[in-house]
Amino acid sequence: MCCALAAACLTGCGGPARDGYAAAGAVAPGPERRAGDNVPPQAPVELRPLGDGPAPSAPGVAGGTPPGAPAQRSAAASAPGGTPATPPGTAQPPQPPPEQPPATSKPPAPAPGTTSPGTPANLTLGPPTRAPAADRWCEKVTVAFANTGTKPATSGTVTFSTHIIGALGIDWATIDTAQPLPAPVPGGTTKAQTYTVCVESWRVPMGMHVETRKATATWT
Repeated sequence: MCCALAAACLTGCGGPARDGYAAAGAVAPGPERRAGDNVPPQAPVELRPLGDGPAPSAPGVAGGTPPGAPAQRSAAASAPGGTPATPPGTAQPPQPPPEQPPATSKPPAPAPGTTSPGTPANLTLGPPTRAPAADRWCEKVTVAFANTGTKPATSGTVTFSTHIIGALGIDWATIDTAQPLPAPVPGGTTKAQTYTVCVESWRVPMGMHVETRKATATWT
């Protein structure tokens, strides 16, 4: 009864409530006051709304992000690995096909029981080896024929280049003569043949001689 009377007196003495707020709280004990005396409160005064209005929001909560809270990431943020996020329904651009290693071609292997095709005959002639003959316008010439192919040389011609040398060492002329190839020359083999190479006798007077320095061949 006394407390209610004191609260009513405080409200009445303090005048009408400002902006719809009324002071709430116990009145500190003190000496008796006369009617009309204004006595300030001894404890903190809390102001409360008289109606059902919205409670005041805490600072930094309503309409914003609480202080210290991490900011939300937008939809355009990068996905892991640095690839931008693609909105739903967006068509992906066509990707180029992966590069293929260059194809290497190999000759087909021969079927079982068959042999690979052979290579044609290929003759290599060694340097001619010379020896004296009975006549001064002739000499014996030995030539080696090496067939590096797999097929035999079945026929051909050997051409000799014979130089006519004077008594003072002057090379007066070169005469070519031909003789048959020592066929057949099997593939992968070497065959040597000695020829008697001669020129016309009148070309080699007394004191002159012949030298066969080169041999060439054709074959089939």
